[in-house]
Amino acid sequence: MRIEDVRITIVEIPQIEPVAPYRSHVRTSSTTCSAIVELCCDHGLVGWGEFNVNFLPGTTAGPMQQQARDFLVGWDPRDVEVFAQRCPFENRLKSGLEIAMWDAAGKSAGLSVARLLGGILRPEIELAACMGIQTYERAGEIARWYVGQGYTTLKTKAGANAEEDLEMVRGVRDAVGDRLQLRIDPNRAYSPQQAAELARQMEPYQLQYFEQPIMAEPLADAVWLRQQTRTPLALNESVIDPPSVWEILRLDAAEFILPDTHIAGGIGPCRKIGELGAAAGVPCIMHCGHDLGPKTAAMVHVAAACEAYSLANDSTYYGLAEDITVRPLVIERGRIRVPETPGLGVEGDPEKIRKYAVDAVTQA
Repeated sequence: MRIEDVRITIVEIPQIEPVAPYRSHVRTSSTTCSAIVELCCDHGLVGWGEFNVNFLPGTTAGPMQQQARDFLVGWDPRDVEVFAQRCPFENRLKSGLEIAMWDAAGKSAGLSVARLLGGILRPEIELAACMGIQTYERAGEIARWYVGQGYTTLKTKAGANAEEDLEMVRGVRDAVGDRLQLRIDPNRAYSPQQAAELARQMEPYQLQYFEQPIMAEPLADAVWLRQQTRTPLALNESVIDPPSVWEILRLDAAEFILPDTHIAGGIGPCRKIGELGAAAGVPCIMHCGHDLGPKTAAMVHVAAACEAYSLANDSTYYGLAEDITVRPLVIERGRIRVPETPGLGVEGDPEKIRKYAVDAVTQA
């Protein structure tokens, strides 16, 4: 089997309530941008992939597509580990191509990606619902809605103001009590001292974890922060690749690890990160970047096959106005059933891709 062509299309999809408008301390948005990868192989086989291009203004598909064609045409898509070692591209593009190779490899073998990864440990993957920064009242309303939909875990953005973060957390707890595990993510907004104070103030609200409240480096700050509070610390932006996770685990700098395919470089690195977490007894959670069907499916297969991904994984998939797949993934009571059809279990819909295609990312 050989790759004959590579096509990359950037799409922008509207998001709907309660995801939109999604406010972090950096920006507010009601759309998501992804680059959709189509690996065209001989015998008519197509592998689908996706990588996040949100908030990268000016990014266009043409140069990436030409790079990918020059490098990949003629490759056997089953040579995923060889690709991982030799690919010269930055990790976003690399990850989208790698996911598409896994999809093509699974289709060629007649197996789902989860089975290629070792088998399905979890036939259903629990999702963590996500919420932008909200007021006390609106946080409570959205939390009640999520409980009604069957979700058991909620992740919120944070970081614009510590008092606002506390009010939002209090709004969730006052509305639904402990029916939702609660995570907050300030996206590196605070100094170590500010994060320590806020973490101590959050202790009565029993967060599942406090995600990356400080800068990604130095890890010594995360080690120090863990010593200041009983609120568990999770790291995401500090998680770049398996070696970065090895260092986090060596220093005991986090209680939870959150990799993402578009940062780590694809499915394979996330599996390796999960193996490190499992060996160290540290849970891993798949992060999302407001993903569409192919990247969401990749997350589901990793979480299904890897022991460490035992908790609810981040997702805003339910907040899309429409997916670009022929048959969207189905969420029932906050869970996605692992596709057992060959490959990722999703197929891009050319008409939908054309409908949402954009010349370049305009989000800033």
